[in-house]
Amino acid sequence: MIADVFKLYVERWEFFLELLIQHIVITLIAVLIITVIGLTVGVVMTKNEKTAKVVLLVTNFIYTIPSIALFGMLVTITGIGNKSAIIALIMYGLLPIIRNTYVGIREVDFQIIESAIGMGTTEKQLLFRIQLPLALPVIMSGFRTMVIMTIALGGIASFIGAGGLGVAIYRGISTYFPEMIIAGSLLVALLAIVTDGILQLVENKMTNIILGKRKRA
Repeated sequence: MIADVFKLYVERWEFFLELLIQHIVITLIAVLIITVIGLTVGVVMTKNEKTAKVVLLVTNFIYTIPSIALFGMLVTITGIGNKSAIIALIMYGLLPIIRNTYVGIREVDFQIIESAIGMGTTEKQLLFRIQLPLALPVIMSGFRTMVIMTIALGGIASFIGAGGLGVAIYRGISTYFPEMIIAGSLLVALLAIVTDGILQLVENKMTNIILGKRKRA
């Protein structure tokens, strides 16, 4: 079976390369939008507890909806294709980044904030120079979770006509071609593992930089 999968990779490498690129593009678009929305909403939530409760309630609810059901609902609204897939990925990916941004900023030592305010730091400076940098390890943890989840969910996006590695999986299922299913699934898993490893290195590097700055301060 494994030998047949590798033979399939060799024979259809152009097909799999095209699907891999499609998968990365769809994931990148979703991740960029999620990051912008998630960071913005997370920051706003720290200013208003009522808003925070409502946002967390809504995002938690969306998170509980089965992916296939959400994809199915979106098809009736936005049609089949990449558009519906990206919208679904965005909806699923918001919770980790919003929650971790909110929690990370809220957990910043209040004494540090008070000292900064006492030194005449503006609200904008406080956010970008103190709160976000100190909350970065927590935010990065949520970012990693979101990215890996988005890559994995992208694997079933083909069921609503989107591109990506899910096309291989779907084609294998519809034609009863086990090697194609395994080949597509392995590439999704490999992409997620490699991405997670890279993000782990980035997270560790950024954490060390922040800790170094705090020690010097």
